[in-house]
Amino acid sequence: MTLAEEISKRRTFAIISHPDAGKTTLTEKLLLYGGAIHLAGSIKSRKTQRHAVSDWMEIEKQRGISVTSSVLQFDYGGCRINILDTPGHQDFSEDTYRTLMAVDSAVMVLDAAKGVEAQTKKLFKVCRERRIPIFTFINKLDRYGKVPLDLLDEVEKVLGISAYPMNFPIGVDGKYLGVYDRQKNRVELFAEDTTHGQSERISEIFAPDDPDMIKKIGQANYDALQDDLTLLDEAGEDFDIDKINAGDLTPTFFGSAMTNFGVQNFLEEYLKLAPPPAPRLSDDGVIEPDDEKFSAFVFKIQANMNPAHRDRLAFIRICSGKFERNMQVWHAPSNKIIKLAQPQQFLAQERQIIDEAFPGDIVGLFDPGIFGIGDTIADAAHKFRFEEFPTFPPEKFARVQAKDTMKRKQFAKGIEQLTQEGAIQLFYPVGMGNESFVVGTVGTLQFEVLQYRLKSEYGVDVLLTMLPFEVARWLKFSTGEKVTPASLRGANRGMFLLDRQENPVLLVENEWALGWISENNPKLSMYSTPQEV
Repeated sequence: MTLAEEISKRRTFAIISHPDAGKTTLTEKLLLYGGAIHLAGSIKSRKTQRHAVSDWMEIEKQRGISVTSSVLQFDYGGCRINILDTPGHQDFSEDTYRTLMAVDSAVMVLDAAKGVEAQTKKLFKVCRERRIPIFTFINKLDRYGKVPLDLLDEVEKVLGISAYPMNFPIGVDGKYLGVYDRQKNRVELFAEDTTHGQSERISEIFAPDDPDMIKKIGQANYDALQDDLTLLDEAGEDFDIDKINAGDLTPTFFGSAMTNFGVQNFLEEYLKLAPPPAPRLSDDGVIEPDDEKFSAFVFKIQANMNPAHRDRLAFIRICSGKFERNMQVWHAPSNKIIKLAQPQQFLAQERQIIDEAFPGDIVGLFDPGIFGIGDTIADAAHKFRFEEFPTFPPEKFARVQAKDTMKRKQFAKGIEQLTQEGAIQLFYPVGMGNESFVVGTVGTLQFEVLQYRLKSEYGVDVLLTMLPFEVARWLKFSTGEKVTPASLRGANRGMFLLDRQENPVLLVENEWALGWISENNPKLSMYSTPQEV
């Protein structure tokens, strides 16, 4: 198969949503229909049931939430599918933003009862800024929720994107019997769910005016469906693939991931409409997927996915050319030639060694400590760098130290590895060595994960003291003079730290304190992230 043919088969997407909208459940059901698993497990399952495949951390299984992006790959309908299941909780939005750098489209999951929620708006905004095509799955039709037409209207008004319903539910709120497929002009009625969503849902297909179908759903439901479809045809959006690819129109599907209602139809239609791997921007222009020279970038680093091996993996998105096991490539940050050993592909924590991969694929590489988030790797004959990853200023801070000073070495190693993953931002109090660190995060839940992972993966119990600061600023004098506590007027109004590159950082409680320091240090410039300095 040619490179172009391999590229055309790939579909790489992220699933985004507000917490508890059913994102991970939908991921699991896509795997079920794709044949990657044979029995689906609820994310909030009973002890006797299975946990969701994409949630591989023990804390995820205990809490019933996703706290890290996971990579899932399988084949279906002639396509190679790469799903990146992302954390829904806002405290882990950094991980989600980085993941969105690696995809070609996104699936937005909405709760039919709650509609468009706060975290959905934030994630949608990132997709919109990157012009990522967005496909919407309105979930939980097995429960009582908002009227379907009202949900479509909410998507358009709240998010500012036009919605085209690919299907439309048949029945009454909470007791939908099937869907009308607008593209195929047919009705699909579902049998009763007797396996609690653990097996594929049986369905029957009917012509839109089949008397047997009308008898099954009832005349009242049929008349209501005809009224809604007439309204959509007359006042709704027209289907336009160019608008979809530009991120201006979202194909919308109704269903229930929990009961497998409409999931298979969604998967098949998505694969038809979703774009193959897209070109990527670099400092040497646009890099096309069919460029024969290999290139990729690191978008995620994860330590200790396999507790038995205590290994560390760098996840790369292949952007051009053909990946081959043990190939030699140029690593941009170190400017060195490196060997890409032990390449792996995943079904969450389950993995297998591969010999080759193509643009759009996600590959895990054994990382001896050389990779960082956003690193470019490329053919030595064509050296360039992909666009930088966005960084986000921390908003919560805590002093962290090991309870047992005899475990200082394990503590320092754990903190360093979690920092390299991008799970936390690390700062050093001036003159305190490595006895304790200051950790910055976007949200407080990240501290709970930090404590859990240091204990479970490194055997270290920690003392964690929350600090009263909410604002971090990187500092620089316009005179070129080094910023120190002694040279900074008002340094005692906050906490003076150094980041990992020994850049001076000041933590303060609020914007008012920041304003005072700015007024009293006229030659001082302050930046929200180190990239701005």
